[in-house]
Amino acid sequence: MKNQKELLQLFINILQTEKTSEDIGVPLGISNRHIHLAQNEIDQLFGTGYQLTKLKELSQPGQYACKETVMICGPKGVIEKVRVLGPARSASQVEVMTGDCFKLGLKVPVRQSGEIIGTPGITIVGSAGSATLKEGVIVAQRHIHMSPEDAHFYQVADGERVMIKLTGERGGVFDNVVIRVSKDFRLECHLDVEEANAMGLNSKSKVYIIKNNQEEM
Repeated sequence: MKNQKELLQLFINILQTEKTSEDIGVPLGISNRHIHLAQNEIDQLFGTGYQLTKLKELSQPGQYACKETVMICGPKGVIEKVRVLGPARSASQVEVMTGDCFKLGLKVPVRQSGEIIGTPGITIVGSAGSATLKEGVIVAQRHIHMSPEDAHFYQVADGERVMIKLTGERGGVFDNVVIRVSKDFRLECHLDVEEANAMGLNSKSKVYIIKNNQEEM
């Protein structure tokens, strides 16, 4: 007769098998470098009272790509045509990739969106002027947006870090993927272009969540 620990493990394995059979994968969103602007910087870059021009809706509700682009300038170089995303935020934030940091001459930390304290600053040039940020440049931490219902299904919590399995000929596993839960979010994993290219992924790819504690059992 199985002992209590073995029965508990068997029960967990059954639950995991049932969940996996229903798991069709998490949609993938691939992000290029981009910038979020506060109204103060919008005014400096494009003119006082300027309103961003919506170009297309993004996958997350209420978020959109704008017609406007800017140039970002670091100590060693510049990158042109960086897309502005809307709507306006309370603080400006520039999201770049690791390779961009060498071109700009900046040492940029990996951070979650909004965590800009202690990050490097940068100069931004728009069609009507320029603005200099004292901080706000990050390499975005890979993450998964999901609703509370999705979080219940995957048995994860906001802020938790998980592993994800990536399929395909160059597939593999990424660690340190942050779960972000909100009723306003739509299920989607966000990787940047460099991460996606390293694994041979595209916008039709799916990823699969592996909870870290399951790997340790």
